[in-house]
Amino acid sequence: MEDCLFCKIANSEISCDFVYEDEDIVAFKDIHPRAPVHLLLLPKKHIASLAETTEADIALLGKINFVAQKLAEQFNIDQSGYRLLTNCRGDSGQEVPHIHYHLIGGHFLGAFTEE
Repeated sequence: MEDCLFCKIANSEISCDFVYEDEDIVAFKDIHPRAPVHLLLLPKKHIASLAETTEADIALLGKINFVAQKLAEQFNIDQSGYRLLTNCRGDSGQEVPHIHYHLIGGHFLGAFTEE
């Protein structure tokens, strides 16, 4: 999509220091980190949210999870624990309409509870 911020980042139209990049996925540090390690992982393919994925995206979604595991190792949070999450649409807090995952760790995150 022309106006999608994450498409522009993934296609290097906007400068970004990737911590990971391959033909399908990019990952970079969140500009407003919620923990010592807070990375965003997103596919280069534009998908607005998890709700818009199709059966054709299964391999891509699995690959994102695998890359998240490898990045957790790289950033030394694989043993202490980490959280991988995605928000889906407005009520969840999704701010950019391009599916992306937050890899968060580096300190105790606590139980995930409702506020």
